[in-house]
Amino acid sequence: MTVIKENWIFAENDLNEINPVTFQLITKMNQISHDPVVVVLIEKAVANLEEVLSAYGPDKIITIKDDALASGDDLEITDALADLIKQKGTPNTLIFPATVAGRSIAPRLQARLQTGLTADCLDLHFEDDLLVQTKPSYGDNIMCEITIPDCRPQMVTARPNIFSAEKKINPNLQMETISNILWKKDDQLQIKSRVLPVQKAKDIKQAKRVVAIGRGSKTSKDIDVAKNLSKKLNASLGVTRPLTDLDEFTITDQIGQSGQTIAPDLLINLGISGAVQYTSGISNAKVVVSINTDKNAQIFKHSDYFFVGNAQEFAKSLEAIL
Repeated sequence: MTVIKENWIFAENDLNEINPVTFQLITKMNQISHDPVVVVLIEKAVANLEEVLSAYGPDKIITIKDDALASGDDLEITDALADLIKQKGTPNTLIFPATVAGRSIAPRLQARLQTGLTADCLDLHFEDDLLVQTKPSYGDNIMCEITIPDCRPQMVTARPNIFSAEKKINPNLQMETISNILWKKDDQLQIKSRVLPVQKAKDIKQAKRVVAIGRGSKTSKDIDVAKNLSKKLNASLGVTRPLTDLDEFTITDQIGQSGQTIAPDLLINLGISGAVQYTSGISNAKVVVSINTDKNAQIFKHSDYFFVGNAQEFAKSLEAIL
């Protein structure tokens, strides 16, 4: 196995659009990596998504032009990436977005390469060539730092919206196009069509303002008041996991460890206790305001402003003065 001193990022191509988490991963690796940051892109022959990626300043973009593979399933993409590594050498690290696609492809490739994989990381840094991967563990109650000292590549999936995305001009950017990748057709699965998940008008992951409600504000009246406040603030409405048991909320509305990671300018928490499963998804919120009847609520430790009292009454009063 030939190890090359490069750190690779898998660019997620969602129906000919780069998933924004890819830009966040490039920015993070630019900040922490002393070796070249290389983006691996799979796209159709007529596409030109490498131009979009280049705006974020990687050192190199390897583009696999293959119409069939660009529409391929996770097994076929795994095959192609394994062959790419066979041809180019084993990178020091290989990072995937912790998305549905990334969480499917990364472990398949990890098994092929017989290396280590840390899933759902919240932070990354290097100690020499060793990638230190921070992720919540033991029921999300502690943060662990995990390393893969003996195998390469060091594989990671990292959550969306944990890192910021910043454009950067890299005058030394190298482009390489590859068209001779070998991969096996998956005869067990035939993809008839692909559609992106329906995006709500106000995607909570991209929202600048979010009103979030938790177990302490789950009555119909509480939810109506929160909806009115979010409408007045032009904010998205998010929930903690217990509220996804209600028909009107899904995992796309859920904030936290098993839901969405958000980074709004303003977050208002109504009746949320502050369990680590929730707070792990709000660490990048700029201004956090929390309301809870429990003066010792953990959420106050993660808040810039807090109010001890009834969340519904607070929300109604705030809406009234806006």
